[in-house]
Amino acid sequence: MSLIAQRLTSSALARRVLNSSFAAALTTPHGVDRYVEMIDPLWSSTEIRAEVTEVERKTADSVTLTLRPNSLFNGFKAGQFVKLSVEIDGIRRTRCYSPANSQFRRDGQIELTIKVDPNGLVSPWLLANAKPGMIVQVSQAQGEFFIPLPHPRSILLISGGSGITPVMSMLRTLTERAYIGKVTFLHYSFTEDDVIYRKEIAEIEEKYEGIRIIRAYTNADNGDLQGFFSREHLVAADKHFAEAETFLCGPMPLMDGVRAVFEAEGISDRLHLEQFAAPTRTVATDEATGTLTFGASEVEVENNGQTILEQAEAAGLTPDYGCRIGICNTCVFKKDSGTTRNVLTGEIDSDEDVNIKTCISAPCGDVSIAL
Repeated sequence: MSLIAQRLTSSALARRVLNSSFAAALTTPHGVDRYVEMIDPLWSSTEIRAEVTEVERKTADSVTLTLRPNSLFNGFKAGQFVKLSVEIDGIRRTRCYSPANSQFRRDGQIELTIKVDPNGLVSPWLLANAKPGMIVQVSQAQGEFFIPLPHPRSILLISGGSGITPVMSMLRTLTERAYIGKVTFLHYSFTEDDVIYRKEIAEIEEKYEGIRIIRAYTNADNGDLQGFFSREHLVAADKHFAEAETFLCGPMPLMDGVRAVFEAEGISDRLHLEQFAAPTRTVATDEATGTLTFGASEVEVENNGQTILEQAEAAGLTPDYGCRIGICNTCVFKKDSGTTRNVLTGEIDSDEDVNIKTCISAPCGDVSIAL
């Protein structure tokens, strides 16, 4: 890709001209983007596009992408996530990932480390196909999972598996800004070889005396701790944990275990978490009645109690979705009529003509949705 073309199209003058009504009139009906992207694929008047500048496979089941977004990207706070979209077989697919780099990275690029879900679609595709020069789409950063200002005097980071990415961003941001408080980082993985940022963590541990790293392995005995999270692990990591602000991201068993200990200690208000895995759900069979109508597709199915997104996919429809746990809003559609239940909270919604998240909404009787 021509950097000269990108510098020209991203200049303030060029953006003013290309975003003008005059340029829009000249390029009707296709629009400005259609023509400018021939010389600069990153350019867009409305869409955040990013070029893949580097691809690294740190472990056998993960891929790390370094992305250079266009000038529409507003940056992020360490811990937040972005929605990454790629086109697979002609269909745009969107998933949520947290940048792992410092939010103050000087070149403005972002680093996404993606753990491959063998039953997934996007992550295996990226592992096999991602390469430098590829253009993808990203959203503005979202989420409330970040360290507040002013920073707490004591910070405890807990992660497991691929949940390391947002807390790795926090760790890198804190070290880059010479944070002088106390940081404890407790990370869980199966074995030493499964630690995605093993080398970088060792370098941070060696360089910064104020940062304590504790490695916990569930399937090996050569870590600082062995087995799954427990109160004993928490005390071993930081005996003054009740005084720290704790930031947690990882698989559901780890999240549930940490939540239970903090609730028992009466300090849940000091626990901040990011959840990228759906909790276990049960189908209320007495609610699995009626007909689910996808109005725009002219498709009707017998309600089986699953979420509307799951029932749409089972019916052969291909609605966009991202996180599948009610965070990213990619799967929002208007409910025309009927009652739905939030499968995460149990909340019932009987309002009509309202937008709902189809990934966490299940019909209760007859429901019609504009999908």
